[in-house]
Amino acid sequence: MENPTIKATQENQFCTFYLEKLFFGIEVEKVQEIIRYQKITHVPLSSPEVAGLINLRSQIVTAIDLRRRLNLIDNKMEKLPLNVVVRFEDETISLLVDEVGDVIDVSQDNFEPPPETLRGKVRELIRGAYKLEKQLLLILDVEKVVDMSVA
Repeated sequence: MENPTIKATQENQFCTFYLEKLFFGIEVEKVQEIIRYQKITHVPLSSPEVAGLINLRSQIVTAIDLRRRLNLIDNKMEKLPLNVVVRFEDETISLLVDEVGDVIDVSQDNFEPPPETLRGKVRELIRGAYKLEKQLLLILDVEKVVDMSVA
């Protein structure tokens, strides 16, 4: 299993996305692709955080509703979520997000532990944050997000 701390390189690259007004990042090497909304097949008796299954080029992939996983308010907008498809161990998982940002480079020097102002699951499921010029980049801990026994 991979060490849960961020790699100690000078620069780190993150694929970024938004949920509500929160700005998140995932290490680029963990992101397989980003795709438009796919039809989701609901799985009876699954955890509420599991939106269902999607068919990704004949591969069945679990889609996690990241809003529910982080205890955020369900999206009532008419805009469909996007899929950030990540690789975790030998699995491929889709994380449903509101909007996709850019791939950005950040200096390891700006990395800090989770801010005290964050509460609940958001705080528990991030590794830490980078203070950027105009916003805070929260680094999602993919391993914890896909492990439904956490929080």
